[in-house]
Amino acid sequence: MTAADIALVWVSTALVFIMTPGLAFFYGGLLKKKNVLSMMMKNFVIVALVSVAWIIIAYSLGFSSGNGFIGGLQDMGVLNPNLMNGNANPAYVGLGENATTGIPELLYMAFQLMFAIITVAIILSAFAERVKFSALCMFAVVWLLLVYCPVAHWVWGGDGWLRNLSSLIPGIPTTVNGTANLSTGALDFAGGTVVHVNSGFSALAVAIVIGPRKSYQKEPIAPPYSIPYVLLGLALLWMGWFGFNGGSALEANVQAIQAMISTHISACTAGLTWMFIGWKQTGKASVIGFASGALAGLVAITPAAGYVPVWSSLIIGIGGGALCYTTLWFRNKHMKVDESLDAWAVHGCGGIWGSLATGIFAGAFGYFGLISGSSFQMIYQLVDFSVVAAYAFVVTFIIAWILKHTMGLRVKEEEEYVGLDISQHGETL
Repeated sequence: MTAADIALVWVSTALVFIMTPGLAFFYGGLLKKKNVLSMMMKNFVIVALVSVAWIIIAYSLGFSSGNGFIGGLQDMGVLNPNLMNGNANPAYVGLGENATTGIPELLYMAFQLMFAIITVAIILSAFAERVKFSALCMFAVVWLLLVYCPVAHWVWGGDGWLRNLSSLIPGIPTTVNGTANLSTGALDFAGGTVVHVNSGFSALAVAIVIGPRKSYQKEPIAPPYSIPYVLLGLALLWMGWFGFNGGSALEANVQAIQAMISTHISACTAGLTWMFIGWKQTGKASVIGFASGALAGLVAITPAAGYVPVWSSLIIGIGGGALCYTTLWFRNKHMKVDESLDAWAVHGCGGIWGSLATGIFAGAFGYFGLISGSSFQMIYQLVDFSVVAAYAFVVTFIIAWILKHTMGLRVKEEEEYVGLDISQHGETL
């Protein structure tokens, strides 16, 4: 272990934590005033619920040695001596295949906890302004265990089957142009599929099961409560993403720096792309449009950040901004699904583009994509996001359907009309 590596991941853990309060402001600012506190409360309660479940069992299911599909139970309750004593466990620092020194596994567990929290929080897009608080609490824990933990293990666990796809396909070359290829399967540097595709397609499933808000397409669209809240949320998310992506190198090295720079550039180009497309369509340069585009760029670069050269982040950002804008337009015009805050369009579809772009542009630090000579990486990425999107949608649909027909998901119509701040929490801004 080195102090620099520990410091990098320690600070990055704090930065990733900031993203969830940032999401609370981003989402809250887009809602009606009568539901802002409810959205913020949901974000903060998810921090607590996921943290407790993570310590008890979720981390063990996601990252302990098990089989290709799920981890074992040896790390339940932080009782494993490696965790209790803060030992390094290089075999299970799943994101950093280049890591040579390792970090304390207890720190790695904390870092991964913050990823789990923000992933569950993203799905709140589909819960906005109409879902019972009790139902949200139950959903968060069940979804964490049945959807997030398996997917995290598949992609990031040392023995995860998506991470080790090459072992399932005979004859895969281990070198590209005479150089050793470090990739053994799907590449997801910091959560393009585990976080974004996973949460985005889950949000779509929840929205379909719950149904639209009563006011959806029946009343004039209400203006957002606070666009400054949206910009504050974007700022906190953008800052946190430096830890989200840069810290995923798990070492204080050039890969961490390159991931950080690529993250920033992708956000910038995507924000400008979304803004200019909207400007062309409406004649106005939208503040929310720029914020949504920048977020799309942050999502798109996430799986690729530590594997691609910096120049490619320009293209990845442009593609993310254009694709997510188009997806959102398509949903609004043709799907008629009230996925309130656009997690599917931005996170789900942005994550798919980012995963695909990883297969195209990977070409740094011993990883190779299509343009650098590895056509197999494209196959790995296609399998990765297709499997995760399908699994997340189907299992989340089932979870939401069961909750809907047992404890119930929606508040009463009069409670929705009054607003969830009052009806669920008895407080107002």
